[in-house]
This record gives sequence, C-alpha cells and structure tokens, in this order.
Amino acid sequence: MKITIIGGTRGLGNWIARFLKSKGFDVVITGRNKAEGENVSRKLGVTYLQDNVEAASHSDVTIVSVPIGVTTRIIKEVAPHVKEGSLLMDVTSVKEEPSEAMREFTPEGVDYLPTHPMFGPRIRSLDGQVVVLTPEEEVKKSRWYPKVLEFLEAENARVLVTSPGNHDRMMSIVQGLTHFSYISIAATIEKLGIDIKESRKFASPVYSLMLDMIARIVAQNPYLCYAIQTNNRYIGQTHEAFLETFLELKDMVAARDERDFVGAMSSAAKHLDDLEAALGRSDKAISALNQEVQLLKDSVGKEVGLRHIYSETTHVGRLKELSPDFAVLVRDENETRLKLSNVEVLSQAELVNWKLDNYPQKVYDVSAVFPESCNPSIIAETLMNLSNVVEASVVDVYTGKQVETGKKSVSIRYSVINPDARFEVENLLKGFGGVIR
Repeated sequence: MKITIIGGTRGLGNWIARFLKSKGFDVVITGRNKAEGENVSRKLGVTYLQDNVEAASHSDVTIVSVPIGVTTRIIKEVAPHVKEGSLLMDVTSVKEEPSEAMREFTPEGVDYLPTHPMFGPRIRSLDGQVVVLTPEEEVKKSRWYPKVLEFLEAENARVLVTSPGNHDRMMSIVQGLTHFSYISIAATIEKLGIDIKESRKFASPVYSLMLDMIARIVAQNPYLCYAIQTNNRYIGQTHEAFLETFLELKDMVAARDERDFVGAMSSAAKHLDDLEAALGRSDKAISALNQEVQLLKDSVGKEVGLRHIYSETTHVGRLKELSPDFAVLVRDENETRLKLSNVEVLSQAELVNWKLDNYPQKVYDVSAVFPESCNPSIIAETLMNLSNVVEASVVDVYTGKQVETGKKSVSIRYSVINPDARFEVENLLKGFGGVIR
C-alpha cells in the first residue's frame, strides 16, 4: 500500500512517515523545500516528491499534515486528483473547516476521513494514544473506515469517534484553554523577573510537575499554538469565560471574600468529578519523578542501562556518580555524563536484550561432580536465571572409574554476554554442592 504524507518533512507529518515506514508501508512525503525533503527521504528511506498533486494521484492513502492555516487550501488542491478507490485524510487540530472542504472537493469513489491524533511528534508509538475520528455517517459505511479502525486498534491506540463540531468545541478546552492559560503563566513569571532555577529550589512536587507541563507547552511550535487559538471558532467564547472567571476570583481575593472564594473553588472541584481518581493519577505522576532516581541510588557502583528518550541511544556502564540532575556512567574507562531528565532506566530484561543485540556471545563448557541424586536439567535451568547467561544445556552426564561411587559428572555448555559471568556460573554450581573438574 502506498501512502503519501503531504507535509511529511517536519513535525507530526515526519513522525507519521517514520511510523508508517516502520510498519512496512510504501511511503511518499512532500514538502516545499526540495533540499530538506530529499535529505529527510534519505534518512527515513522513503520517496520524496515536491508536487503534492503528483504524489496524491498515485497513492492509496493521502494524509494532509500541514499548518492549520493552509490545510483547507491543500485539501482543495489535492482532493480532486486523488485516485478512485483511495482514502483522503487530514490530521489537523481543527476539524469543521477541513471536513467541509473534503466533503465539497473529494470526488465520487474516494473516501475521506478527518482525523486528529492527540499527540505530538515526541512519542514513540501509538500505544495508549488518543486518535479522534470525525467521519460523517456515510463515511462510516465506506470500505476504508473499518480498515483505519482496525489498524489503530491493532496499534493499541484509543480511538474516539465524534462529530467535527463537538471535536472543535472540546478542543477549545483541551488545547485552547490549557495552552492559553499555561502560556499566560509562563509569560507572567517572565514579567515578574522570577529566576526559574531559583524557584525550583523552593518547589513542591506539584509545582515541579506543573512547571514541566507549562514548559512542555511553551516549548512547542509557537506558530502552531497561535493557529490553534485563531482557527477554532469556539475559542473566543472560551477566552471570554476564562477572563471573566479570573477577574471574579481576583475581586474575591482583593475584597477578602473568603466565603465566595471557597464556594467557587469547592464548586469547581465538584464539577471536575472523580477527584479520587485524579489524585491517584497525579500521585503516580509525582511518584514517577522520584522513582527512577531512587532506583539509580540503589544502583551506584553497579552496571545500568540508560536510554536517551529523544535520540533513543542506549548507554550501558557502571554508575559512578549520581546527582539530582546528572548520572555518570563508566565503560572501558570512558565516562559519559547524562542529564536525568533526558533518560530512562532500562529494566533488567531490556538491558539483557540490548546486550544480546550489541555484545558478542561467548560459549563455555564446564564440568562438575555432583551427588548422584542431583537433577542435571534443573541445574541447567537454574543457570538460565543468571542475568548474563543466554543459554545453558546439559551436554554429558558421566558415571565411571574417574568419578567416585555415589557421584556423577555433569557437563554443561552455556553462552554468556559477559565473560565475567563464568565466575557466577561456577559459584552457582558450587552452591549446588558441585566440585568443578
């Protein structure tokens, strides 16, 4: 299946191209800058075309992933030229206007499906991510709609189906209000001249978490945030309600009106509903900030694996030093300093799998004399529980002149990803009562 991403050189379009390529699709990307497009296509192993119409006319699926302000224009440009039997989609944050453009300009025999992935290009997979679909009733009967649903659900995405109008109204809160308020807080802190690093020294867990969320929003593409604020027709009403509420609360504080302030806050809390679940989720988020640090504290002096969450490069070595902000790994006498906020700790299983992919395996044979009542298979299975042992199997069991009566010699062949694991193997065999031959 050939899939074209109009605007696949950057941002979410680039992520979609990379993701679909990893799933085995024949991917074509377009972009205005030819040099950039060709460079991205080489990195991703996909095809680049500068002509949107040419790319769309030969594809089974065309996905429009361009800035909100030009989405409708691009739909009008490519929709009349997509081939019969194909699917046209968009992934913009506003759905009413693109949906109307698809309905008007998509020819007979072509399906269209307005879509909004509720995530940015920093995620690694669709696992657990929300994808909103806003199909018309006729579209739900099309041949492509169930295919898209099946694909998204197979990738463990959370699919939400609604109308374009309801989507935009909800987005005026989910994106419009939250972005607007977070940007306002960040701009206020700047206006007050507050040193953020200094403020973090005084931070409660809630402040630290909130500050990270605010930073995550303001670090996004400001043109995209502006486009969301100005292209959703419901956001003006949301802004007015926000400003009105802010001024009401401000007046309550200025007038020292405890009763009305407490009443307003209590009423808002009740409206949020299911506070216990909200507290539980936020407790988990706060706990997660410290969980890995505690895990690393217990691992100082030991081997650990740290994966960079952006480059996805894995660093393995002995944890030499740990501070609130940095970890220092040592491997082959070389030190690597990593910022804790940018890495995640590999589990023991992930570390072993990484070693299997990156370290050469060594194979050894060992023979030990055990009491005749021992079970050689159980001994080999137990060796497999050692973290650095990949395989272990019994290759010979011997009773004869060279072994005293009531004893037997067991020979085991095992492979390891760390030659030092031989000592662990031999110590375990001795612990079973074995005598190494």
